[in-house]
Amino acid sequence: MASMKDVAQRAGVGVGTVSRVINDSGYVSADTRKKIERAIEELGYTPNELARNLFRNRTGIIGVLIPDLDHPFFSAFARETEVSLYKLGYKTMICNTVGSSNRERDYLNMLDRNMVDGIITGAHTLHKTEYANRKHTIVALDQDFGPEIPIIGSDHLYGGKLAAEIMIKNGCKRIIQITGIAPNVAANDRHTVFEESLKAHGIEVLNIEMEWNKFDHQSYWDAAKEAIEKYPDADGVFAADQPALCYMHLAIQAGKRVPEDLKVITYDGMDVSRLCYPEVTAICQNVKFLAESCARTVLDLIDGKERVPHRQVLSVELQQGQSTYPVEITGEI
Repeated sequence: MASMKDVAQRAGVGVGTVSRVINDSGYVSADTRKKIERAIEELGYTPNELARNLFRNRTGIIGVLIPDLDHPFFSAFARETEVSLYKLGYKTMICNTVGSSNRERDYLNMLDRNMVDGIITGAHTLHKTEYANRKHTIVALDQDFGPEIPIIGSDHLYGGKLAAEIMIKNGCKRIIQITGIAPNVAANDRHTVFEESLKAHGIEVLNIEMEWNKFDHQSYWDAAKEAIEKYPDADGVFAADQPALCYMHLAIQAGKRVPEDLKVITYDGMDVSRLCYPEVTAICQNVKFLAESCARTVLDLIDGKERVPHRQVLSVELQQGQSTYPVEITGEI
């Protein structure tokens, strides 16, 4: 196996010059750089990644904390974040916290032990001080940990208003909202503004609150079953993709017609929302853009760039399906 010394001999330069090219750490003339790159190719030299990272005082790895890989939104976010980080020259360690605060804390402690260069977190079980007290590189998806940690998320306020406007213009009068409220999470805003907008128009909102941080499929079925048994005469439902689709499934089984008797709007707009029939109307988060923004931001922090924005709010889009009637959207509700 070729060494850096072999490359230096082939190119007729010193080992230090080869090191500067490999680590991009100093000036090397264009002609000399070409000689070294040609020698690397001819010898099939592969730089020692560990040595390079030690030289740069980095691991080359970013940890991504998510609540549950089985959840379509977080699964897609993990995938897109890995792709984005790889394009930027970093590897990804996916950390699946699955409802346990100890797991989340253990993964977060990797920062203190210099096992990763930064953390992108979409997990929500620890108190905000667990994050705010760490003097390391952290970017938060949808959660406000204080002024020192950038937060990136969708425009949930607009998403909630958009869902409310569609329900209002579809003539709904009694709407179920299935929620799972957690502290300091910006995604809660969609539920708040949805309810406020409907109540301002004299529409009844019936809340079914799930236990927070439970993402297993049975929990969604249980919430949907509770909702349909408790409020059998509801004419609308708004929830994240999975609980809303579970409710629609049970409602159709019970003889309701969609959209004639029941209007359904889901939030997230993952692939599952397009695989059912009728295809549902959804407020879609741009997972690819969220992932790219998180990846870019965490590397900007690592590189010490100035003026990294504290909060980035990304737009959501309407996916018009067959579970509501099309209406003109004005944004004035």
